[in-house]
Amino acid sequence: MLLGSQLRRLRETRGITREAAGYSIRASESKISRMELGRVSFKTRDVEDLLTLYGVTDEQERASLLSLAKEANVAGWWHSYSDVLPSWFPTYVGLEGAASLIRVYEVQFVHGLLQTPEYARAVVRRGMKGAGEEDVERRVALRLERQKHLVAENAPEFHIVLDEAALRRPYGDREVMRGQLQHLIEVSERPNVRLQVMPFGFGGHSGESGAFTILSFPESDLSDVVYLEQLSSALYLDKQEDVTQYERALKELQQDSPGPDESRDLLRGLLQLS
Repeated sequence: MLLGSQLRRLRETRGITREAAGYSIRASESKISRMELGRVSFKTRDVEDLLTLYGVTDEQERASLLSLAKEANVAGWWHSYSDVLPSWFPTYVGLEGAASLIRVYEVQFVHGLLQTPEYARAVVRRGMKGAGEEDVERRVALRLERQKHLVAENAPEFHIVLDEAALRRPYGDREVMRGQLQHLIEVSERPNVRLQVMPFGFGGHSGESGAFTILSFPESDLSDVVYLEQLSSALYLDKQEDVTQYERALKELQQDSPGPDESRDLLRGLLQLS
């Protein structure tokens, strides 16, 4: 994505159309579009030809961008889980791992980055009825691997609004739910985590369209991405007008929900009732 955005910036600065850029590398306009969105792999020769077309002659700048092209083609750790990943999900895992700020609204269940192994196992079994134990455990392992990013040295800021429905809907037995609630209380005290609970008592709110995630990146060239997961696919929205609408909805959810301290108290209350 970073390389694609820089290629787009160079092309637009020179006033070159996608069609002309595609012609220069023996490709279509749509391929240039996919390259600039970071949706396809990069051939070194194509990047070299585009840099020449865009007038990039400085050897250091060319070397930097060609190095990015090589990095972009290296498979991420999650590719070892390709046997259990839906086709649309590797892109999300890569974006999640690159994000410096992850903002989430979740209503169905606790977000994957905050699930205990037992709770994750119950969620996977419910969502994949009939799946073998090996597949279940592979999916749980992937979820736990993703969670390492949240406690790493360069961990992202993670801001989440959990609907109370997600906390009251049982996945697993009583002990599983108690363990999950206790884990949420503990993880909510991490300095990079801001957890709020949208209580039932508030009534209707701006999250009426369902769960969503907004990913922001440290590179200024990269636009924010909204991730919307569906039953058999996912949407990745990066147009500014779309992102702005979801940012507005999340801001309202944060304003209308109790703050982190009050939300922890709400979690403690649910733990006592469970």
